[in-house]
Amino acid sequence: VEIVGGGFVTGIIFSPKQKDLIYARTDIGGAYKWNADTKRWIPLNDWLSWEDWNLMGIESIAADPVDANRVYLACGTYSRPNPDFSNGAIFRSDDQGQTWQRADMPFKMGGNENGRSMGERLAIDPNKNSILYFGSRKDGLWRSLDYGATWNKVYTFPVGNSANGIGIAFILFDKSSGIFQKPTPNIYVGVADTDINLYRSNDGGNTWNPVPGQAKENGLIPHHGVFTSDGMLYLTYSNGPGPNGVSKGAVWKYNTKNNIWTDITPIMPDLSNEEVGSFGYAGLTVDASNPKTLMVSTLDRWKPGDDIFRSTDGGITWKSIRAKSVRDSSVSPYLNWGRESAEFGHWIGDVEIDPFDPNRVLYVTGATIWGSENITDIDSSDTIYWKVYAGGLEETAVLDLISPPSGVHLISGIGDLGGFVHDDLTISPRKGLISNPILTTGTGLDFAEKSPSIIVRVGNVRGEAKNHGSYSLDGGKTWISFESEPSKTGGGKIAVSADGNTFIWSIWRTLPYYSHDRGKTWIQCNGIKENISVISDRINPNKFYAFDSYTGDLYISTDGGINFSVKGTDILSKPNERGRLYAVSTQESDLWLAMGKGGMYHSTNPDVGFTKLDNVQEAYALGFGKSALNEDYPAIYITGKIGNIRGVFRSDNEGSNWVRINDDQHQYGWLGQVIIGDPRVYGRVYIGTNGRGILYADPVK
Repeated sequence: VEIVGGGFVTGIIFSPKQKDLIYARTDIGGAYKWNADTKRWIPLNDWLSWEDWNLMGIESIAADPVDANRVYLACGTYSRPNPDFSNGAIFRSDDQGQTWQRADMPFKMGGNENGRSMGERLAIDPNKNSILYFGSRKDGLWRSLDYGATWNKVYTFPVGNSANGIGIAFILFDKSSGIFQKPTPNIYVGVADTDINLYRSNDGGNTWNPVPGQAKENGLIPHHGVFTSDGMLYLTYSNGPGPNGVSKGAVWKYNTKNNIWTDITPIMPDLSNEEVGSFGYAGLTVDASNPKTLMVSTLDRWKPGDDIFRSTDGGITWKSIRAKSVRDSSVSPYLNWGRESAEFGHWIGDVEIDPFDPNRVLYVTGATIWGSENITDIDSSDTIYWKVYAGGLEETAVLDLISPPSGVHLISGIGDLGGFVHDDLTISPRKGLISNPILTTGTGLDFAEKSPSIIVRVGNVRGEAKNHGSYSLDGGKTWISFESEPSKTGGGKIAVSADGNTFIWSIWRTLPYYSHDRGKTWIQCNGIKENISVISDRINPNKFYAFDSYTGDLYISTDGGINFSVKGTDILSKPNERGRLYAVSTQESDLWLAMGKGGMYHSTNPDVGFTKLDNVQEAYALGFGKSALNEDYPAIYITGKIGNIRGVFRSDNEGSNWVRINDDQHQYGWLGQVIIGDPRVYGRVYIGTNGRGILYADPVK
C-alpha cells in the first residue's frame, strides 16, 4: 500500500563501480536497491524470517569498488542486552542482492539505535576486495580476508569495548597508499570518542596509532569521513551520535600528506542566535570528479531548520542549498504535515553526490529521500529542484488497520505519521495525513459495524497539543476532534458500538472511559481494571468486551460500557505474551482470542467459555474478511504458527482448515502487528508490519 517512505533512511550508498547502482539502508525496514528503469527501490530483506526479525535493521552497507556484483549488509536492529535481540549477521551477495549468504557475528548491532546514520561501519579494501572491515558498537574492529565468509577480531585495534554503545563510526581506505591485489596499507577508523577519535594504520591493519594533531574540540565525535583522491580526509563532527540530542558540531579537513588540520565549518552553531540555532554536522560527501567539491549536512537544527552546505574550493567558502531549494512532494503529500509545502527535512544523517553524475545528489531524512538532478546550478545562484526519491521504499510501523464494509477500503494508524485514509492503494493519499488532529502516532481505530461511516481514531501528539482523538461521520473524509479527553496522555485503543453511539477509550495506565455523546464528555467505566483494551460487539450496540490475558478474566458490558462484569476463564498468557480479543461481524457474542505462543481460542457464548483450536500452535494477529463462495462465515486471517511453520494463514471454514498465503521469500521479519481482511473482496488481506509499511495481497486465482 503506497505511502512512499515514512521512516528514517539512515544511509545512501552509491556503487563506485557501476552507474545507477545505489543501495539504501533503513533503521527497521531492511535494505533496498535502486531500479533505474522503474525509478523505484527494490526491497532486499523481505525473506528474513520471524526468528530473524532483529536483522531487519541495517547497521551498514558496503558496495564493492572492484566487483559491482558484490554487496554486503551488516544487519541487526538492537544491541541492548535482551534475549529477544539476536546477535547481528553480515550477509554477502555476488549478484547485487538477488541471493545472499550469511555470516553470523558473535555480537549485536544497533541499526535502530543512536548513531545509526553514522558510517559506513562496513568497508571493503579497494585494492584487494577480498578484505573487509567492520566496526562494531561494543566489540571493537573485525576483519574478513575471504569476502565476508569468516570474520576475526583485530585485537591490535586500541578500542575494544565501547561503553557508550556507539563504538566505531566509519572505516576509510587510502587507496593511493597501495597497489592493486595487495592489502591497502593506510586505513583510517573513526571512533565515537570525545578524546581520541581517529586512528590510522600504515601496515594494512596490523598496528594502529592515533592520527597526530587531530581536532579535539569540546565534546565532539566524528559522524562521517570521506577520503579524496588528492589525499585529503574530510570529517563531520557532532557532540552526540544523533539523530536526536545534538547541539554542537564542526567540519574539518586533514591533509594526510603534511598532517595539517583545518577547520572548515560552514557556520558555527549558536544557541543564543535564533537565526543560527544549535545543531551538529553529520552528512558528508565529495564529488568523485572534483575532490574540492563537497557537501555537508546539519543535524538537529530544528530552528531555523536543517540545511546542506556546498563548497567547490575545499571548504574555504560555502553556499546554503536550502536557501535556493524548491521541493516537489506530490508523490508523498504527507511530507507537507498540513503546511503548504514540505520542509527541507529533519535527521539529515547522510548526503551523497552520484559518483557518475555530479549533478545528482540524494539526501536522507527521518521520513524520506530527497533527490536533485541540478545541484551544480547553485554555482550560478539558480534554483535547486528536489523531488521525492522514495518510490517503492515503505518504512512505516503500522499499529492499527480497519477496512469498513463501505466507503474507503483502508484506514491506518501509523507510528510517527498518525495515519492515512486510502481510497486508492496504489498512491500515497492526496490529502496527506489524517488531520484534525494530525497525530504523531495513530494507535487505535474502529468503525461502527452497522453504521460504518462512523469512524473513531486516537493516538499520540507532539509537544503540548491538546487533541489526541477524533471521529468521522462520513467514512473518513472529514474529522471532528473530541471536545474533551479523559487523559492528557492520549494513545491507547478505542472502540465504537455497532450503532456508533458509544465510544470507549482504553488508555494505558488508566481505566477505560466511555462517551455517549461523541467525545463531549467521558466517564470512567465501572468494574474493569487498567491496561486492558475494550472492543465492541459487532451486532449488539450495548455490548463490549475486554480480556485480561494475565488473569484469564473476560470483562463484559451489556449497558454501553457503563458497567462491566467479570467472567473467569482458564486461559492465561505465556511469559511476555499479551492476548488479543476480536469480535466477528456476523453474529453476536462471537469472539476469538489470539494468545501468541498460547495459541488460538474461539467462543460463541462467553458464559460457557472458549475452545482452543488444536491445529493452531501460535497466533499473534487475527482478522476477518469476506467469506469464500458458498460459505457463510467470514474468512479468518492470522499471523502465527501452524504445522511447525510460521507465516500468514487463511481459513474459510471457521478455523477447521488453514492455508498458508505467504512464502519463504515474503516473511518481512516479524508480522505480529495487525492483520485484517477486506469485507468486500474475498481473499484480500492487509498486513501491518513493523518497518515495511502496509502490505496487501489478493489470491492468485
